[in-house]
Amino acid sequence: MPPPITLDRKSLVRLAVVTLLTGVGAGLGGMLLALLLHAVQHIAYGYSTNVIVGGESFLQGVDGASPERRVIVMAICGLIAGSGWWAVRRFGRPLVSIKQAVQSPDTRMPMLSTLAHALLQIVTVALGSPLGREVAPREVGSLVAGWLARVAGLSANETRVMIACGAGAGLAAVYNVPLGGAVFVLEVLLVTFDATTVAIALVTSVIAAVVAWMGLGDESQYAIPSFALSGSLVAWSVAAGPVFGIAAYAFSRFMDRARNAAPGAGWLMIPLNVLNFAVIGLLAVHFPQLLGNGKGTAQLGFDGQLSIGLAAALLVLKVAVSASSLRVGAHGGLLTPGLTVGALLAIVLGGAWNLIGASVPSGAFALVGAAAFLASSMNMPITAIVLVAEFTHLGHDMLFPVVFAVAGSIGASRVCAMLASRASGGAKTMPTHVAASVTANAAQERPAGMKLLPVTHK
Repeated sequence: MPPPITLDRKSLVRLAVVTLLTGVGAGLGGMLLALLLHAVQHIAYGYSTNVIVGGESFLQGVDGASPERRVIVMAICGLIAGSGWWAVRRFGRPLVSIKQAVQSPDTRMPMLSTLAHALLQIVTVALGSPLGREVAPREVGSLVAGWLARVAGLSANETRVMIACGAGAGLAAVYNVPLGGAVFVLEVLLVTFDATTVAIALVTSVIAAVVAWMGLGDESQYAIPSFALSGSLVAWSVAAGPVFGIAAYAFSRFMDRARNAAPGAGWLMIPLNVLNFAVIGLLAVHFPQLLGNGKGTAQLGFDGQLSIGLAAALLVLKVAVSASSLRVGAHGGLLTPGLTVGALLAIVLGGAWNLIGASVPSGAFALVGAAAFLASSMNMPITAIVLVAEFTHLGHDMLFPVVFAVAGSIGASRVCAMLASRASGGAKTMPTHVAASVTANAAQERPAGMKLLPVTHK
């Protein structure tokens, strides 16, 4: 365990400069990755080709593309995914995750391999991979922060803080969630709310988000109607919260197994990826909502434009194609996919609730369910609430059912994790992030046993 960091005036200046530059670097990196995503989407599906960031959504572009184009683009996506990640594993230096970099700052993230890994995630998600795009800007932000920290000669503990804050700043930039990016760092990566660390996390995330406005604008990710708070919605959030927790636990465990069963560096992952994504393209002929990370589907849910039957079908298919993509060795996040799965499950559960006499808009159910599912699937209750609030700019009153549902979801997920641990005689069969929550360590991002101590000043 490292001793507390003591900063003199010179060290404080170095840390401040690295903090500012990390925010700028992560913001530029996130902005460029997002612009690349939009450009590839427009070219691949032939919509809004005269602008990079336009008013036409990805789902609208996919829906307007011919069935043949969807299948062909997805087959190309599989070829790029399979050959790209095969080449990274075969010829690149071993990848170092954000978790590993935070644990041991001396273990550097290889620049070329990390950039190639991030670009592959962005390009494949743009072409239609059902996984999330949020890991790529986080990795680039951490890469920039780690390099700056070493150039400036920061201590090991300061470097850990900066690597984590770089990841949060990347998240803030690509989704325009400055507070969410900072809370993600504090709750998930560092597990501390020390005042100095809070300040660094906030500054880097705010700067990154503002820098990204230059190319992406400052609008929220989702536009939602105004929902009225009702007793029925609050009661449903209390009753349904544990259901989301159990479902999120099962989802995380399913995704962990798929990821762990992925092929190694052999050439077989190339045809497997082509086959997997071509099949997803065939499914997209009838379900265009399956393509991409799920943002468009979630927006349909918030707008109340999904029937119970369609939501149920998309729920099953979204989980299946996300798992199959991880199984064949593709990479990507599960933030937006998890949010989307939660919204779809909420529409189904909310529809059943309305059958007994309630009259709550399905979009309100989707909003609450998205937060509750995301909180447990990624083990970040506070971050989930903040992210959904920033994603949607939801009204203050809607925070009540969101908080109730998140609390019930987290409680049920923790119970599932403990029961699974007792049944197996240990935590090794539990989903990585849930096992971490039981031991108060976010193992997906920060290994057990490593704790960052507060930064103190002379």
